[in-house]
Amino acid sequence: MSEPVPYPVLNDDEPVKQFNELDASLTYSYASYLNWLFPERVELIKGKIFKMSPAPSSVHQEIVGNIFLRLGNFLKKQSCKVYISPFDVRFPKESHNDKAVFTVLQPDICVICDRNKIDARGCIGAPDLVVEVLSPGNTKTELLHKYRVYEEFGVKEYWVVSQSDKSILIYTLDEMGKFQPSKIFTLSEKITSTVLPGFELALDDVFEDL
Repeated sequence: MSEPVPYPVLNDDEPVKQFNELDASLTYSYASYLNWLFPERVELIKGKIFKMSPAPSSVHQEIVGNIFLRLGNFLKKQSCKVYISPFDVRFPKESHNDKAVFTVLQPDICVICDRNKIDARGCIGAPDLVVEVLSPGNTKTELLHKYRVYEEFGVKEYWVVSQSDKSILIYTLDEMGKFQPSKIFTLSEKITSTVLPGFELALDDVFEDL
């Protein structure tokens, strides 16, 4: 299915200084997104605006930091790069032109092994691995939309981390391009990655002191 075409036509070059100046019924492109000067963080999914949760909690940040640190240490001197939010990942359907990109997400953590996808503004194309840490502010609708984006665009591995359950669920892309879920991993267990052979992550290290 092709990306929606903005209608009515928007002036992508017009700066927007207040979030409430946006019209949620319209379809916006990455070119529009670049001119949004308000402090609120938003994501675009097929041209529709999704306002991100307020500043993450300290627990959320500690979990993200614990995972990021261990991924970063593992990836030293390797070709893959790991990034932490805020970091824009654009998902183009065909053209990489800013006005033709309608989905822009900010995963908590992403690993990119094809360095040609990395530019000064973030990543253009699907990361190899994405990590999202669930927060009380995450809506089921938001999570469903992100799951569909990551699957559709070919993210090879998607980790969903629950801070309330102290657990991790891994979705792995199969040969048909569909996510297959793992068992739910919890404290005292370790996870591995099909994307990063040799990497191990102990859940006790992710949720330590929390």
